[in-house]
Amino acid sequence: MGAEEIISELGLEAHVEGGYYRRSYCSEKILGIKDGQALASSIYYLLTKKQSIGHFHRNKSDILHFHHGHGLIRYYLITAQGELSVVDMGSDIKQGQQFQLVVPGGTWKASELMDGEFGLISEVVVPEFRFEDMALAGSEEWGLWQENYPELGRFIKRM
Repeated sequence: MGAEEIISELGLEAHVEGGYYRRSYCSEKILGIKDGQALASSIYYLLTKKQSIGHFHRNKSDILHFHHGHGLIRYYLITAQGELSVVDMGSDIKQGQQFQLVVPGGTWKASELMDGEFGLISEVVVPEFRFEDMALAGSEEWGLWQENYPELGRFIKRM
């Protein structure tokens, strides 16, 4: 199955951060933290050769990522303390790739399809994902990262 078929079969649409997504679950249990926010939600998220980058953003909620066995997706993570890490999600665990990734709330993250026609993951967001709880990186962050993380230079230029 190709990327276009997956987009169609899963009913995915373009995401503001890049790639494609569709919410697949939202808990009926409410936390009571704010405005009846649900305990958790889940999405499918797809990167393709044409939409190969998920732009830097951060969420207030913790997010668990699950790789579905196609493509290699590289994650760039910058913690609230300013620590950069790079994690590859894929099926070659002998090469250090991971099937699961936990990204704590407040961490900046970006993703990039490194290999394959597409990369498909699911994300579980705790508590529920809401667009108002997400921030895309702006010029202030870009300038700081270019100074502090020269190893991101090639990636940042493509973004």
